[in-house]
Parts: sequence; C-alpha cells; structure tokens
Amino acid sequence: MGLLDIGIRIILAAVLFTLFFTNTVTGTIGFIDLGVAILFTITSFVGFCPLYKVFGFKTCPNKRLK
Repeated sequence: MGLLDIGIRIILAAVLFTLFFTNTVTGTIGFIDLGVAILFTITSFVGFCPLYKVFGFKTCPNKRLK
C-alpha cells in the first residue's frame, strides 16, 4: 500500500473509533463501525490489504513490491 492509502486509512479509522466511543453510532452498525476501524488500523500498520491482492489493486509506487 502507498503512503497516501495508509494515511487515509488511519484518518478514517480515527473517525470511526471516535464515532463509536462517543456513542454517535450504536447497536449493530456501531459494532460494524468498530470492526472496520480495527481492520483499517491493522492493514495500515501491516501495509497490506488482502482485498487489494484479490482485486489486483496496487497503490504502492514501488514496482519491486507485489
């Protein structure tokens, strides 16, 4: 994943965490929100998104990394 992609994921995760922990989003949608935030955080720190591999997306400008 490219740096822009990682940055966007971290920002979205922060927003989703905030929505969940301020009880702005509750119930089932709240837990889905929390799950997506956790997923975005993990994929940002690992630098790999399994769905990108499945669909053939590449956001990393480095040609050596696949």
